Amino acid sequence: MSRDEQLRRAAYEEMEKHKDVVEKDPYRLHYHLMPTVGLLNDPNGFIQFKGTYHVYYQWMPFKTGHGAKFWGHYSSNDFVNWTHEEIALTPSEWYEKNGCYSGSAIEHDGKIYAYYTGNVKDEEGNRETYQCLAISEESLHFDKRGPVVHLPDGFTAHFRDPKVWEQDGAFFMVVGAQTRELKGAVALFRSDDLENWDYQGVLTGGGEGRLADFGYMFECPDLFPLGERDILIFSPQGIEASGMKYQNVYQAGYVAGQFDSATGTFEHGEFEELDRGFDFYAPQTTLDDKGRRILFAWMSVPDQNEQDHPTIEHKWLHTMTLPRELKLVDGKVRQVPLEEMEDLRVGPAIQVNVELNRETRVLKAVKGKAFEMEITDLSMTEGWFDLTVGDGIRFVYSSGEQTVTLERKSYVNGVVEKRQCSVKQLNSLRVFVDTSSIEVFVNEGEETFTARFYPSPNNDTVRFETSHQAVFTIRKWDLKHVNLK
Repeated sequence: MSRDEQLRRAAYEEMEKHKDVVEKDPYRLHYHLMPTVGLLNDPNGFIQFKGTYHVYYQWMPFKTGHGAKFWGHYSSNDFVNWTHEEIALTPSEWYEKNGCYSGSAIEHDGKIYAYYTGNVKDEEGNRETYQCLAISEESLHFDKRGPVVHLPDGFTAHFRDPKVWEQDGAFFMVVGAQTRELKGAVALFRSDDLENWDYQGVLTGGGEGRLADFGYMFECPDLFPLGERDILIFSPQGIEASGMKYQNVYQAGYVAGQFDSATGTFEHGEFEELDRGFDFYAPQTTLDDKGRRILFAWMSVPDQNEQDHPTIEHKWLHTMTLPRELKLVDGKVRQVPLEEMEDLRVGPAIQVNVELNRETRVLKAVKGKAFEMEITDLSMTEGWFDLTVGDGIRFVYSSGEQTVTLERKSYVNGVVEKRQCSVKQLNSLRVFVDTSSIEVFVNEGEETFTARFYPSPNNDTVRFETSHQAVFTIRKWDLKHVNLK
């Protein structure tokens, strides 16, 4: 039996072994992508291929910790009903023996060309990395072609997460990197045939320009046009907190500018965070046949109290965000739930017109463990507005301070922790709750907050409170419990 077959068999045995204990977890989600067992992290190879959407992902089936990762695989025709496909990549070859790390996919000549980082470590922990290619004719079985990009001069072995696209008659690749001076950077490559790649230089970071001293590592770069700008998404590590910004261990965000494919240069503005919550990292996008730029992200942050999640005892950890469409509005990236998320709704909306005046109210019709809620036509003269879900998470808008705040009770020590950003005026909220996750879209995606939280399993209340007068309309839907086949 080959090494690949051994790893596949062992992973499937682990799935079957722990299936019951995983499914008995009260914090298991209803409509998000999760691992069948073990740990899930970065979305990989997100692509629409022959009409079907494919989300590959970093997967460790043997424990709820990191290690020699596989590429797991989900597919869907509608973003609502998902099929858990067989394993796409296993760390079976010498150039990937310590993990098939993150990467991307592109369609060419009717095939999927998947690029990923092969991770290799020796007994002392010294690392080697290779950017590798695997090709599939039908999205399920991949023919590994091995390394196609080796480490250029000037970088440490922290060199990973290739993202590939076609533009102006050529193919380009960006790779997350760390220079020998321990500066975060994005490296750029060019190819005419998807197999032979030429290093073009540092696209941004690396001790120069606007991102000259912006952390010690950039992960998961993704460069694409949006509106009339080019957007570079990446996840910098080593950024110090500054006021309300950069509060997580690592960040995820973007810069907007103009990429010149002829010269390989990218002039851009300042870094902006994509999400203001506790749990959002390693986003990846794709363009579908409707012209939409769609994003998935990992609903967590590496090295951020991972082993303290209550799901650990049930042998699984982490989830993906909802798929989101990106739009450029007044030069800023906005995220909104895909229109397909409306197909998760069960029955007609419950609509309630609410007027609160220095009071707290629990609405019997507005509760649940898996639901979508819209709050519109919000009118406040002064003071603050408070929305609390279960006994685990609280969203507050302060009109005086012009800030929105997401608070949760830490699952590590029970202490209340918060994330914030500035919003001049709160007009609307769209909230998705899924047992132990929340995604809040403020003012039609002007800001987003994503977080895991762990309320008492029998508490499904939603509480509203105001310091002064507030008038608003609520529309609420229960959402389907989607079985991941």
